[in-house]
Amino acid sequence: MTEQPIPPRAYGVHIEATPGDAVIRLDGEPLPPGQVTGYVLQHDVHGALPSLILHTRQPHGVLFEGLATVAVAVQQDHGDVIEEFLSGIDPAGLSRAALDRDDLDPGKHGVAEAMLKQLADWAKGRS
Repeated sequence: MTEQPIPPRAYGVHIEATPGDAVIRLDGEPLPPGQVTGYVLQHDVHGALPSLILHTRQPHGVLFEGLATVAVAVQQDHGDVIEEFLSGIDPAGLSRAALDRDDLDPGKHGVAEAMLKQLADWAKGRS
């Protein structure tokens, strides 16, 4: 059975950081020293709460205090994701889509280039 992810919840976040050191508090409790090697704080001002991702060292001093959605980063093997994506591609559909592209180059590698562009478009969710 696959473990179900825990839905995100908002934490009170306070970050005091200088080069080489950061003290991060979640709901007022400091994370143990050395447990987090770094973090990324991201916020779309038109979105809801900021997101705090704990994983990599931050080289510059930062001060943040407020609510944020917190996620712990998990290293992914991109090969598995790519393999899953490519295994779902219909070869005939890819050929048709590549040959129908407006930017199809008639040169020696034009069809291969069009197929790669089409795969990239599909990976980004574009038709």
